[in-house]
Amino acid sequence: MSDNAISQEFGRRVGVMRRTHKITLDQLAERSGVSRSMLSQIERGKANPTLAVAARIADAFGLSIVHLIEEEIRPSLVEVVDADDEQALFSEKNGCRLRTLTPLHMEKNVEFYELTFAPGGELDSDAHFAGTREMLSVAKGSVEVAVGVEPPTALAQGDTAHYPADRKHKIANRGGEDAVCYLIVSYA
Repeated sequence: MSDNAISQEFGRRVGVMRRTHKITLDQLAERSGVSRSMLSQIERGKANPTLAVAARIADAFGLSIVHLIEEEIRPSLVEVVDADDEQALFSEKNGCRLRTLTPLHMEKNVEFYELTFAPGGELDSDAHFAGTREMLSVAKGSVEVAVGVEPPTALAQGDTAHYPADRKHKIANRGGEDAVCYLIVSYA
């Protein structure tokens, strides 16, 4: 097994243990004395921990390094997309921050996103595959949705719109405050 594969597996096991024990990265950082940033990088396989760091992490779970690595870990049935996971940030342009809430590794015909719009921000989308639909719910602020050549439809906080996304469409914040929306994209 390569060094990279070992780091990836160690990081995966740390993440599984953390979720199994229902503790946050901050809580694990406090228990282990390893920074939250380093723990996040380790879990994502972006950092190769030293033996001392690996020992402190294992100790935080009450395990030796050997037991953390060799012990069969039953993964939690709950999978979490962490709020600060940089890989979940899909795009950030034109005053719109688009973050996926669907686990990245899943094969899916439904995608779930959080959209944050600055005043004047917009998400201008080309047509998706035939039969694709979107459901947009406004959690904060207000937005407009325009589909094809139809005039925009105004949505206020609490409103949800359902529309075909297999034609050009746009979501825009025309208000004076940030808007937060949740978007479900369903592929036929």
